[in-house]
Amino acid sequence: MYRYDEIDARIVRERVEQFRDQTRRFLAGELSEDEFRPLRLMNGLYIQRLAPMLRVAVPYGHLSSRQLRKLAEIARKYDKGYGHFTTRQNLQYNWPALEDVPEILSELAEVEMHAIQTSGNCVRNTTTDAFAGVAADEIIDPRPYCEIIRQWSTLHPEFAFLPRKFKIAVSGSEQDRAATWVHDIGLHVVKTDAGEVGFKVIVGGGLGRTPMIGEVIRDFLPTAHLLTYLDAVLRVYNRYGRRDNKYKARIKILVKAMTREAFAAKVEEEWIHLKDGPATLRAADVEHYASFFTDPAYETLEANPAEFTAKLAEDKAFARWVERNTRGHKQAGYRSVVLSLKKTGVPPGDATDAQMDAVADWADQFGFGEIRVSHEQNLVLPDVRERDLFDLWQLAKAAGFATPNVGLLTDIICCPGGDFCSLANAKSIPVAEAIQQRFDDFDYLHDIGDIELNMSGCMNACGHHHIGHIGILGVDKSGEEWYQVTLGGSQGSGASIGKVIGPSFARAQMPDVIEKILSVYVDTRTEEERFLDTVRRIGIIPFKERVYAKHN
Repeated sequence: MYRYDEIDARIVRERVEQFRDQTRRFLAGELSEDEFRPLRLMNGLYIQRLAPMLRVAVPYGHLSSRQLRKLAEIARKYDKGYGHFTTRQNLQYNWPALEDVPEILSELAEVEMHAIQTSGNCVRNTTTDAFAGVAADEIIDPRPYCEIIRQWSTLHPEFAFLPRKFKIAVSGSEQDRAATWVHDIGLHVVKTDAGEVGFKVIVGGGLGRTPMIGEVIRDFLPTAHLLTYLDAVLRVYNRYGRRDNKYKARIKILVKAMTREAFAAKVEEEWIHLKDGPATLRAADVEHYASFFTDPAYETLEANPAEFTAKLAEDKAFARWVERNTRGHKQAGYRSVVLSLKKTGVPPGDATDAQMDAVADWADQFGFGEIRVSHEQNLVLPDVRERDLFDLWQLAKAAGFATPNVGLLTDIICCPGGDFCSLANAKSIPVAEAIQQRFDDFDYLHDIGDIELNMSGCMNACGHHHIGHIGILGVDKSGEEWYQVTLGGSQGSGASIGKVIGPSFARAQMPDVIEKILSVYVDTRTEEERFLDTVRRIGIIPFKERVYAKHN
């Protein structure tokens, strides 16, 4: 993984000292709340419903075991003993005291971490595939390009005050596992018949108040021109994006207003001034960043060793966990393990300090000291020998990380909602827990198969509800919490926005609503048909009729 050089380290240390002084002056009454607000936001610090919230950047979801131990230590020393992993592949602390935040940032700097640009109207944490570098279908490893984008966008003077926040995702595989179609800019690797590799550039996707699937404005961008082209897109957005209305300030609104063709033409026009300029990537530049992401010292192993297959045959629970919570690996004899943070009764995405310490230990014991954060709010150990999976499974079970539900209904993506977030209209964690409790039957969950249920407590859509096969949105109706349901959303290459099925429901109704939706699927599915495929085949009307039947 990327390691700071002396310049990186000095910039982060100086930033910490600047914020330490800014915080001191605010607490001493020398800075007003209005003066302090942009300073704290530039360092990832929000004021939430009950306490400050500090969002720590995890660049493209990569952590070393050393960094994860530090995150655990901070949770123990300065918070309430846990952290929340987000859909932006970051980590949030919900209970730090304001006066402690400079020291927290100082401790993060010791392990090459910070909270810069995790909030505010700037380029946020670039995200990518949690299986980057180990996926069997990978065309190029996207991590060097993510790091290049990170360095280009961090403290970029021209893009520090954009009309609104700006999110970039990069996918380097045939299958899109980075939700590139619902980002301000999505970069999806493509390979020409001649073998040249570049990026398809998707612009204007996004969720939130006005969800949209992005538009392709360039089918093939040679990798050398990545930064000059991103500069051109950001410059057009910075110049023409609306600043008079924050609800219409995202780039997706601009692209729709201008039309894809006109926006693309503006970008090409701007790019003429930048193309082949100083920001053009030389082969040596890419090689430099790629040198941080070389393969670890894999052993030469046979796939499916005898001791592993014997355990699969002997232990049904182990076999079920392997089926749901591990993924194929480019290296024979290895698998990637998804540690589920979706155990029933635990807020989705939360991990305690003890659990984080345990994962760091497993990363060292069974892998090469590396952990990934997925945008589905789980943790990934990317390189585990198949012969070690049984031992790891037993440890993960004891720590509460082996729930075999990855990709199933109870693997819920969920924002903190009204329990913490001051923007939320409704609580999301209690609804997620109620659904998990209702469907805490693995035989049933495995029978209904792959279903993505995403939930947000407000229109900001931090829980990605628009692209859930089943989406739940918390809404406020005359001061009461209600929940709107969408069906048919999806991420990936066939990304789609879910459709609202009708009027919203009270919180207590939600498990029954989900049960009725699933009953339609079970009654009408064809053999081997996934839930999403059934929704797309029959439409939402049969689901709507079943859910609202008592009112008809």
